[in-house]
Amino acid sequence: MADISNSIYFCSPSTIAAIEQHPVATVICCVSHLGMEDKPRLLVLYASQTGNAMDAAEHVGREAERRACRAVVLSMDDYDASFLPHEGTVIFIVSTTGQGDTPDSMKGFWRFLLQRNLNCQWLEEVHYAVFGLGDSSYQKYNFVAKKLDKRLADLGARPIIERGLGDDQHPSGYEGALDPWLSSLWNMIKQIPIFSINLQVLDPDLKTVDSPKYQIIYHNIDTMQPLFSTSSDLKLIEMQIMKARSMSPGILHRNDNRPRCFLQMTKNQLLTKVGSGRDVRHFEFEALSSVIDYQVGDVLEVLPSQNPAAVDAFIKRCNLNPESYITVMSFFATAEHERERLQYFSSPEGRDDLYRYNQKERRTVLECISFVFLGTDMPPALQVLEDFPSVQFPFEWLVQLVPPLKTRAFSISSSPSAHLNQVHLTVSVVSWMTPFKRKRYGLCSTWLAGLDPHKRVPIPAWFRRDSPPPPPPSLPLILIGPGTGCAPFRAFVEERAVQSVSWPIAPVLFFFGCRNEDSDFLYRDFWLSHTDGKGVLSEEKGGGFFVAFSRDQPHKVYVQHKMQEQSERVWNLLSAGAAVYIAGSSTKMPADVHSCLEEIVSREGGVPRESAARWLRMLERDGRYIIETWS
Repeated sequence: MADISNSIYFCSPSTIAAIEQHPVATVICCVSHLGMEDKPRLLVLYASQTGNAMDAAEHVGREAERRACRAVVLSMDDYDASFLPHEGTVIFIVSTTGQGDTPDSMKGFWRFLLQRNLNCQWLEEVHYAVFGLGDSSYQKYNFVAKKLDKRLADLGARPIIERGLGDDQHPSGYEGALDPWLSSLWNMIKQIPIFSINLQVLDPDLKTVDSPKYQIIYHNIDTMQPLFSTSSDLKLIEMQIMKARSMSPGILHRNDNRPRCFLQMTKNQLLTKVGSGRDVRHFEFEALSSVIDYQVGDVLEVLPSQNPAAVDAFIKRCNLNPESYITVMSFFATAEHERERLQYFSSPEGRDDLYRYNQKERRTVLECISFVFLGTDMPPALQVLEDFPSVQFPFEWLVQLVPPLKTRAFSISSSPSAHLNQVHLTVSVVSWMTPFKRKRYGLCSTWLAGLDPHKRVPIPAWFRRDSPPPPPPSLPLILIGPGTGCAPFRAFVEERAVQSVSWPIAPVLFFFGCRNEDSDFLYRDFWLSHTDGKGVLSEEKGGGFFVAFSRDQPHKVYVQHKMQEQSERVWNLLSAGAAVYIAGSSTKMPADVHSCLEEIVSREGGVPRESAARWLRMLERDGRYIIETWS
């Protein structure tokens, strides 16, 4: 039998039961490398926290290789920064996390670049370009890309083009900026002498396709059965996860450095009123494998499971017959009208139609395959298999083009001091209607909502600590968290309640917002219980709890309106050194709250608005103005 020690397993579905249901074969994919040693090298370095920057970097690498340019794509923590002066051309793809923070994988690289012994000629032989991924709802929008660009220039590196800035707030996400930026990048790279002869221009009628990066070897299930039978359930699942995720080293490396465990759901509670149109759940989990280890303010990343029926349908649609031998054709869409439509989608003229067809409809992996076969300058846009039935392609390409399933991050809504060896989440079950009236559901939230706490279903999870340390009990707090933004603040209040038994605690003001008092007042009894007597949110402790019901009256009332009503109390706590925490939607809320705080500081402090804005920026620099938002 072939050596399978470094293989990646694909099962349908990815459970032990599924192996018995699909005894035809187990597919094993081994990574191979393209032989392009005689081509000029383009180094692509990325720093990713959630995987988006890695995806963008791999996209750049694919486009480079299709232009006969040898691309090397690496995470920054897998590259020795001291070799940078010896690189001819480097593309940097970097994310900004938290309050303008560098991703974990970039921290060592960045420290090296900041060394004082590096002079302004250190990178004078290097051409570079920077593309950033950020969110314009944050004050320090794409801060990491901006400071990296400046530092590289200070060290003498020569920019190929102006830095590109991707924005999560764009309707099509960071790709809205990446697409035109890449078009300009390739045009400028062609002017670099080493690439001017070798770099090829993609022909829309290209009749050849590069070799896939993966080789598919099929093994009979009878041969593989001993491997599965020698492992426990959890060990087998862990092996499958690690093998599959090793296809994307950035994901494997990122998760491998953080505490990983298997959780079991013990509570699945609906927090919103049935029929209200919103489905928000309270989940509680216990550890199946190791002791749960986290602190207040941490994030839990969950790796969801795919729907078994969808996996089976995908396998059937893709004709994944383990007995068949598939050769690579010049085009995989054989019907002329379908080929023409795909070419239009992949052209600049069809970009808007492609966006409406694909991104707005949120096509699933079952529905999608990349346009990369068409030789386009476009990013890896997606195309619907069911709408293009003539599309047939080798499984090797499918494995290469379909992105790995990513973890979903949730703010932890419990205190480890209050719930030993438990972790709680507050999750809105995502669903929406597309422009074509298709009902879509969030993968992870829907999966979690469908789990039965009485059944033992292992949930792979990672704890992430990318926020400041938990506030000490002596620090006054101003918390603003409408909707599920209340999740981390439930943990804060629980922690303060435990601390109050042994130490004096500082006041806490909490501003919560929801639509209606009777339909989505999340954790109502919990908050009110802490406003009574000497509770954490009680007036006796100097605190307070204020709720904005946005739709219970003719005019809209939001958290910033309640803050204005309590302007004096907000200012008194700020003057006493309070920290401000904001959590929730990344659309208008953070900016509206910031504007409200500027107005309060200006009015109550008797200073100009500009001085108030500078004062809040100082709070942020001191780590006392923290924002955690999501789209």
